[in-house]
Amino acid sequence: MHDRFSLPEWNSLAHLDDDTLPLLSTALLIARDEYPALDADLYDTLLQEHAESLRGEIDAIDAWPLKMAAINRRLFDELGYSGDSEEYYDPRNSYLNQVFERRRGNPISLAMVQMEVARRLGVPLDGVSFPGHFLVRLPVDDGLLVMDPFNRGRPLDVDELRERAKPHLGGELPDDGALLHILNPASHRAILVRVLRNLHGVYAEGDDWERAARSADRILKLTPDQPEALRDRGLAYLELGHRSGARHDLARYVQQNPKASDMTSMRERLVELNTGSSRMH
Repeated sequence: MHDRFSLPEWNSLAHLDDDTLPLLSTALLIARDEYPALDADLYDTLLQEHAESLRGEIDAIDAWPLKMAAINRRLFDELGYSGDSEEYYDPRNSYLNQVFERRRGNPISLAMVQMEVARRLGVPLDGVSFPGHFLVRLPVDDGLLVMDPFNRGRPLDVDELRERAKPHLGGELPDDGALLHILNPASHRAILVRVLRNLHGVYAEGDDWERAARSADRILKLTPDQPEALRDRGLAYLELGHRSGARHDLARYVQQNPKASDMTSMRERLVELNTGSSRMH
């Protein structure tokens, strides 16, 4: 019998450094907010089965790119994981339990599946917080192998990476130095925050303010005082009629970010909050 795979406590995460913050268990912790009966052990075991079914083949291959090609073949061709291009913004694509169940995901959730399987096989695959579309990277002899998990792990060459980055850099093509900087490995904390930012965006867009507030609150559990999350939680609280919470968060946001581009409108919100009735939930 193996020890059951357990999830961390939300209040313990802020104190962990980026290297010790666990990726899989925290991603499942995010999913448990929406799926309280989630059995984390089940998904850890499933990942282990994905990895073990490949171990003999991977150990027999020498070159990193060929190891990675075998992992991608198993995940995307044989097990059927794929990018959900039809319902890209479906929140289920951000909840890892649903990604395992449906074999559908967005770039960042599919990257986490890829990374977990690869790392269990000794392949040092990292995530890349690429602008627009999350990617993965593997160090190889002559540089980096960069792949797109949303498109079956397809390798991307330098020209395509430059073109993908261009719209996010004011239309400029990044030079080698800028591109290398963009391709730095993303920390586990950065990956998990990006998952939660995606969820916040989907819920705020749909006026689901309770879940939007929860998503911003979870970001603050990972990175206390993160400015955008403070603002986002404050605005969600405002929509929910939780005025004291809104006042507290927006005041901290204004205090910490006096030069933010939305400062005028945030100050106006605060004035309204401070002069209006203090209805509380």
